[in-house]
Amino acid sequence: MPVTARSYAKINIGLAIGKRRDNGFHDLLTVYQTVAACDIIKVSLGKGTGIEIKCRDPRVPADETNTCYRIAERVLKRFKQRGKLTITIEKNLPVQGGLGAGSSNAVTTMLALERELKEQLSPEDRLNFAAEVGSDLPLFLVGGTVFGIGRGEQVFPLEDLPALHCVLAFPKRAVSTPEAFRDWDEKFAGNQDPRHPETLAKLTHSTGSDTINPFSRALFSWLTSSAVFSTSTGVPARSGDRAETLLLDLVRAGIENDFERVVFPKHPELRDVKRVLEREGAKYASLSGSGSVLYGLFPSAEAAASAAARLNADGVQAQATTTLTREQYWKQMFQD
Repeated sequence: MPVTARSYAKINIGLAIGKRRDNGFHDLLTVYQTVAACDIIKVSLGKGTGIEIKCRDPRVPADETNTCYRIAERVLKRFKQRGKLTITIEKNLPVQGGLGAGSSNAVTTMLALERELKEQLSPEDRLNFAAEVGSDLPLFLVGGTVFGIGRGEQVFPLEDLPALHCVLAFPKRAVSTPEAFRDWDEKFAGNQDPRHPETLAKLTHSTGSDTINPFSRALFSWLTSSAVFSTSTGVPARSGDRAETLLLDLVRAGIENDFERVVFPKHPELRDVKRVLEREGAKYASLSGSGSVLYGLFPSAEAAASAAARLNADGVQAQATTTLTREQYWKQMFQD
């Protein structure tokens, strides 16, 4: 029997883009949050040789360019294992959607392959393999609420946010991340944000203190506010009250996704979806990554379900889900 695992998606709660470095990558600041929406990965090792990728979605590469293939190749080499490895990907998440699906698929493949081989990589090997394959992979070795810097590959676990009701909207539009970065560079010559000229310039420096810019200050203020971790009286709030207060504070902090400033003008239908989420009661709505997926955070399951129904009625595929804490992420990954 193959090893079966859930490959969870992520959303970005805020994303600040810095200057493009000499190596072609941009500095980023973001908070990743894992959510319950997922693909399914199945891994089995049998007689024969090679790595076979199976997926019904024709947009998913079935060769060595697939992130699952690349990370599995490293794991097999590390443990000196031979045989025919079959990786089956059941796609529920969009390709090029901004949910980190390909990266999540790769990390989940690595963890499932460990179980199939009855071997376990060291934490250092896991992280090294993940970082070698892609910028978004390391966050899926943490799960829950995660702070990302650099290209997004430097990740630090944050205290988990409370469970939040979430709606994911999947417009029929793919957004190329490299193209979005090119549009950003063309629009903001020298990567200077005209609203905050000092912000992105500071973000490009190498010292840690230079990353303390308006975005990170707002983020720090939001994450350490009493609304996030407790009430002002020190008495834990009811989960629903706490979540709603958190969402209001997130809006007040003014945390945004910079990609919206170049993606929305080019694809105005995506801005329209965000407006629908807001009209339907989302306390916070945003593009995830470079898109095209958008999400809304809602104070109740009923509100989220109603918003998803409205979008589906309008012809925009949508799904009501929840965010996942770190404990939930790891506990449910291999759960039947």
